[in-house]
Amino acid sequence: MDIIYDLSKLPKELRETIENSPKYSRWFSEFPTKLLGIDSNAKTVKGQKKNVLTGILYGIPHTGSGINMCSMAVIAECHIACLVTAGRGAMLNVFMGRLRKTLFLQQYPKEFKILLVKDINKIGTRSNNKNMVPMVRLNGTFDYRWEVFFPEIFKMFPEVQFYDYTKIPNRKTKHIPNYDLTFSYSGVKEYQPYVKQAIANGMRIAVVFKHKDRIPAKFLDMECVDGDNSDIRPYDPHGVVVALYAKGKAVNDTSGFVVDNTFMGV
Repeated sequence: MDIIYDLSKLPKELRETIENSPKYSRWFSEFPTKLLGIDSNAKTVKGQKKNVLTGILYGIPHTGSGINMCSMAVIAECHIACLVTAGRGAMLNVFMGRLRKTLFLQQYPKEFKILLVKDINKIGTRSNNKNMVPMVRLNGTFDYRWEVFFPEIFKMFPEVQFYDYTKIPNRKTKHIPNYDLTFSYSGVKEYQPYVKQAIANGMRIAVVFKHKDRIPAKFLDMECVDGDNSDIRPYDPHGVVVALYAKGKAVNDTSGFVVDNTFMGV
């Protein structure tokens, strides 16, 4: 079977791995059959205990697919400690599956949208059957402007609560009542004007701390709430810090994206 995706923008080693592997060359000769994962994230599983069913789209962030999917990654330096390496994301099969979804989005947008609608319909049906609240997080591992690429998706599913984390403080989403955004912090000096803009806009701010057991009561002069208790950000108030703790290679980050709270009071 012939590979149907343009792999020319991928790093040579990655491209050759796909082309020389019978399994992966077969994967990349087909469209994905599913885009949204439901039980693949520990925090969304916790959310089910709060009667929320969440579907998440995971892809390849920054320039890993050959096209930049995270426009602020270099300024915020979050590409260095990206959580794409956390948990199952470090497994090759998982990486390849996410890469195929990302290339599918980039190269076959019409077919991608059709499959995404099908997946959200399935989540809606499943949540209705279980009497749960349906939620969808489209930017599981990148920072894409869905309000630009696929704005009609929000009107198609008014009963679904969409939400994302973003490092872009001026996204035009206030007219979309069912799309909730949480701004993602970085302590990198060049990024601070964007942090200030997000705070001025009244956004809640997600902050990754190095140590789980040293989360401060306040940060940026705002109350800290536990963000690892679940992933249900739309239930959090605005104007607070959502405290997360570092995972994967982010544990060793020194760029400023991860806040070293070793000596912070709790």
